Amino acid sequence: MTLASEVIGTPLPAWRSDDVAMLEDMAMRWLTDEIAPHYERFEKQEMVDRESWTKAGEAGLLCASMPEEYGGSGGSYAHEAVIIEALGRTGTDGFGIALHNAIVAPYILHYGSEEQKQRWLPRMATGELVGAIAMTEPGAGSDLQGVKTTAKKDGNHYLINGSKTFITNGQHANLIIVVAKTDPAKGAKGTSLMVVETDEVEGFERGRNLDKIGLKANDTSELFFNDVRIPTSNMLGTEEGQGFIQLMEQLPQERLLIANQAIAMIERALAVTIDYVKERKAFGKAVIEFQNTQFKLAELKSEATMARVFVDHCVDQHLKGELTTTTASMAKYLLSDLQCRVADECLQLFGGYGYMNEYPIARMFRDARVQRIYGGTNEIMKLLIARSL
Repeated sequence: MTLASEVIGTPLPAWRSDDVAMLEDMAMRWLTDEIAPHYERFEKQEMVDRESWTKAGEAGLLCASMPEEYGGSGGSYAHEAVIIEALGRTGTDGFGIALHNAIVAPYILHYGSEEQKQRWLPRMATGELVGAIAMTEPGAGSDLQGVKTTAKKDGNHYLINGSKTFITNGQHANLIIVVAKTDPAKGAKGTSLMVVETDEVEGFERGRNLDKIGLKANDTSELFFNDVRIPTSNMLGTEEGQGFIQLMEQLPQERLLIANQAIAMIERALAVTIDYVKERKAFGKAVIEFQNTQFKLAELKSEATMARVFVDHCVDQHLKGELTTTTASMAKYLLSDLQCRVADECLQLFGGYGYMNEYPIARMFRDARVQRIYGGTNEIMKLLIARSL
């Protein structure tokens, strides 16, 4: 069997150190043993089992990049990257630990007070708390300045009112970072990030677990906040109005995360397709023997190899603190576009069987499509890149 890791023959980058490689091997084994056997059921019930989060915490796959003093493993984004890619390589992409680990937890680490970090991060590391970030609204997607949800001060509390949609981990999450306007008159400068522990408040409601095209195993939901009262100490940052800057500072990592997800699926799609065309016969010979098949796979492997080198470079830059918004936008846009194209071209090589859900390429085709939308649409990525011209 062709392994995804063998499809691209590039040298291992320096950031894949021995301890990072060990974590990757462990993550691959754990996901293969503990999540993959149940994944079809997770797809049908449209969420993973809640206990899977606790088991992931016990295995050390939650908050790998958080400091040990806050219950994490004391790693870096390199450790998160291999966990993210392990999800893609094992076909368990819908398990929402990547967002929990590499998006939600870093907001608390970078902007939380010492008390907030001590209160929330250890419980995120064990899986007691499942994280989500509530940015998107029915009328505000990639345009974060258009957020209508408000957080109005009421004594030593805030009252949060508004609705959010397309929220990853939305059914399970019990720690949600809410993007809200503390001063609507100030536009982006009036935005703040509020942390809601849903088990401790009234007025919070979960809406539908949304019926998506792909990533069925991930719970993606509407959320409603009706006079949800939280202490003023639940705001991230030292003063109101820092939310938009905080979001802008962390979005490059989110976009790099999407690129890591993309390259993992690209490599898996090529691996399963190479295996298939070697075995499948048409007109008396293996499909791999047709020149069209060889040329198409040669094109895809060439592009995938360039993409892998670029992603590894971006991870290296990020670990050095040198990844720019422009480069992160390039990675997100280029890799997610390529991911969708590779999934489509590989499905074509399966013929009619590629359209059958029993073949993994069918799910990859469905799951890939959202990558060009979330984290900022690829059209927004091009606008951000254009500003650097």
